[in-house]
Amino acid sequence: MRAAHPAGAPAGTLTSTFVRIKLSLLRNGLRQSSGRTAMFVVSMVFALLFAAGQLLGLVLLRGHAQAATLAVLLTAVTALGWAVMPLFFPSGDETLDPSRLVMLPLRPGPLVRALLVASLVGIGPLFTLCLAVGAGISVAHGAFAVAVAVVAVPLVLLVCLALARAVAAANIRLLTSRKGRDLALLSGLVVAIGIQVVNFGAQRLGQAGGLSRLEPVADLVRWVPPASAVGAVDAASRGEYGTAVAQLLLSAGALAALLYWWQRSLTKLMTAPDGSTVAAAARDADRKRPGAGAGWARLLPEGRTGAVVQRALRYAWRDPKAKSGWVTALALGLIVPVFNAVQGTGSVYWACFAAAMLGSLMYNQFGQDTSAFWIVAMTISSRRDAYLELRARALALLLVTLPYATLVVFVTVAVLGDWGALPEGLGLSYGLLGAMLGVGAWASAYLPYSIPQDSAYKNAAPGQGGLAWGSMMGGMLLAVVLCAPLIGAAVWVRVASASPWALLPAGVVWGALLVFAGLRVAATRTHQRLPEILTAVSKA
Repeated sequence: MRAAHPAGAPAGTLTSTFVRIKLSLLRNGLRQSSGRTAMFVVSMVFALLFAAGQLLGLVLLRGHAQAATLAVLLTAVTALGWAVMPLFFPSGDETLDPSRLVMLPLRPGPLVRALLVASLVGIGPLFTLCLAVGAGISVAHGAFAVAVAVVAVPLVLLVCLALARAVAAANIRLLTSRKGRDLALLSGLVVAIGIQVVNFGAQRLGQAGGLSRLEPVADLVRWVPPASAVGAVDAASRGEYGTAVAQLLLSAGALAALLYWWQRSLTKLMTAPDGSTVAAAARDADRKRPGAGAGWARLLPEGRTGAVVQRALRYAWRDPKAKSGWVTALALGLIVPVFNAVQGTGSVYWACFAAAMLGSLMYNQFGQDTSAFWIVAMTISSRRDAYLELRARALALLLVTLPYATLVVFVTVAVLGDWGALPEGLGLSYGLLGAMLGVGAWASAYLPYSIPQDSAYKNAAPGQGGLAWGSMMGGMLLAVVLCAPLIGAAVWVRVASASPWALLPAGVVWGALLVFAGLRVAATRTHQRLPEILTAVSKA
């Protein structure tokens, strides 16, 4: 880290070199395939069109009473996007990984400057610049405000870039590990949930007075960098010169702090030992204790059941695709019923959505093991072995899904304020969850398919897509049909104004019967056709 540039090298050599490297990475990446080039061009065109439309929209808002509110909030949201981008898309930009530069004789200070300038190359910085320019134009009124805007616009861009780089440098060990890849895999889910949240917020704003309801939030956010730079332009337009200077200095101070944090992270990254060094390995060995982390396993029954439950739960925590399925089911299972209840269009029946999402995790149990299923297959020599295997997998799911489905029903009922519907919601959820687990076990034995591991977005091997869709959609339809007695009982309770409390035990008993029946049928099929199942789930 103490090594300097070669003697006599121009001061801007390192910066220009990194800019050329960034351009070369971009050019060489586009040369890899015509499809990648076309995707880049299409995304660039759409990004530029959106940026131009956003710039024009902000310019047209000039003089509007809520222009400052929108400009400040858009700047804050953009900065938040820059902060989380390295966490969700660590492989989207090769230059975000400073560990590639560890062996080079570079000082952290010049390296920070060079990387910051190189960061200006790309669609993201151009989009942010358009936003900052539009925000500045929309709120700048008067010569002093224009002068402040000239400083604020590049300041917003630099703070966003420094924030992304500092976060990436501070978390690069995580982002290049298995946990980082897991986080990247879940990025699609976070984006989907975020879209639902934004959609919900937009609907609420449209129903209740528009942007004026966000003024209290904007008054707070205008003191948070880099939105404070836009707030400074607005303050200067209103003649509040002291406030404008203070908010501008706040953004400048944030930029200095981010650059300092970034430089410290680079210094630590290039000098401190990581998990591959002897010193770090020795510390890790000192931290390990016999039996650590096995406390919860002692609560499980001994024998095959306990071992399979532990294996299933560890798969759910460690395997990226299994974790993605779990988080998707848990998140959407709560968001959909609660959002509908908050909007006033929901009912207790929406709480059953959580049971349906969580129960779908039982489908294709053997395919989830991928090629490792042959180890499990070696332990199945009888119908009873197959039954114990499937029962333990269902138990592992129930340890999480049963209390979570109960929680979703309670939250939905609380938001609706209809506590009289609680037993009805619980009974239907338990019955549907039991049906999904039973049918899922049956589908796992009768309709198994392989899950590729070479892609984060493929859930079935080539040629098995129809089988996967048939298993899931047909299984869900069959589960709903099996719950017809419970659904009929719920309708009768509503029509006859009878007490709904009988539906709770009925749902528990009916769900348990469906789970038991599904496991028995699936166990017979699994034992009889085990080689065929092994072949189906092992296809690449």
